[in-house]
Amino acid sequence: MSPDPAAPALLAAIASRAGAADHREGDVAADVAALHQAGWLAACLPHAAGGAGWGTEPGGTLAALDALRGLGRSNLSVARLFEGHMNAVKLVALYAAEELREKSFAAVRDGVLFGVWGADDPARPLALRDEGDALILEGAKRFASGLGIVRHAVVTAGDRLLLVPTDDDTRADPAGWTMAGMRATRSGRYDFTGLALPPNALLGEASDYYREPFFEGGVWRYCAAHLGGAEALHDAVCETLVGLGRTGDPHQQDRIAVSAMALETARLWLLRAASEVEAEGADPRKAALSLFAREVTERSCREVIAAAERALGMAAHVEGSVIERMRRDLALFLCQAAPDAKRARAVGTLLDTGTRIEEL
Repeated sequence: MSPDPAAPALLAAIASRAGAADHREGDVAADVAALHQAGWLAACLPHAAGGAGWGTEPGGTLAALDALRGLGRSNLSVARLFEGHMNAVKLVALYAAEELREKSFAAVRDGVLFGVWGADDPARPLALRDEGDALILEGAKRFASGLGIVRHAVVTAGDRLLLVPTDDDTRADPAGWTMAGMRATRSGRYDFTGLALPPNALLGEASDYYREPFFEGGVWRYCAAHLGGAEALHDAVCETLVGLGRTGDPHQQDRIAVSAMALETARLWLLRAASEVEAEGADPRKAALSLFAREVTERSCREVIAAAERALGMAAHVEGSVIERMRRDLALFLCQAAPDAKRARAVGTLLDTGTRIEEL
């Protein structure tokens, strides 16, 4: 039976803990445990593996979208980790050999959180040496979300994709995560140097990670979390204005209207992108839909942030307040990842194929 992607009690509990976790030593392990108990981690598995196909099968797409939006409304840091888990499970389902896939799915059912760590340490990018009976890693990843919580991560080494254990806390260094937002993700550095893996740790063939519509096409997932964060910020601003008795001001009404329309625009774009990208046998060109939806979502979220700041003034910047945390987390999360390059790829699809967006 599929878990409820709305889950009011679950999401309310996660939201209630968000403020306490908003620091660089923040711990969202209780939230991950709650997701496991509610069946959300396992829901990302295909039905045949005991899951609900969230992010892995067409029938689970809309529930996955709702779940990511809901977590975005509750705590964007938790949403980021859950999106990484969903992504990792999909990559394992697509590319892992049977033995590794079954072992990984069993771990998910037991409550293990997976992740995807793609960003290389600039000084020591992750490299792979094949010694026949073992694969030896050298180098490190940075911005590795979920240090101490993510226990298996899908990583890139050159053009190869691997599933690696990430449960050695002596290799983790969260000190490098000095961002103002998304503090509770603990997105630091993880050093893989000297780690030996069996040959079946490889996922798929060279460059499979970049196959479409699974690579860029999958950006709808973190955009759904962005949307949820913007929805929560908008709701908090409206609640504040109601409490202050300022909703009769036409300037405030204009800001509320602009934000509401922006949110609905993003929701409709994401609904189309997710449904068509995740459809059975989707054309690789469908990835451009997700890239355009990402562009729309970012613009919509930034409109909501700007409206919040204009509507509340200095009150939107009070350190430690719910609105300040939401605004700060969302502004940072929107920077993921290389937005200019993604826009260029989307435009390139239109130009190369001579199509309009409606024809994708």
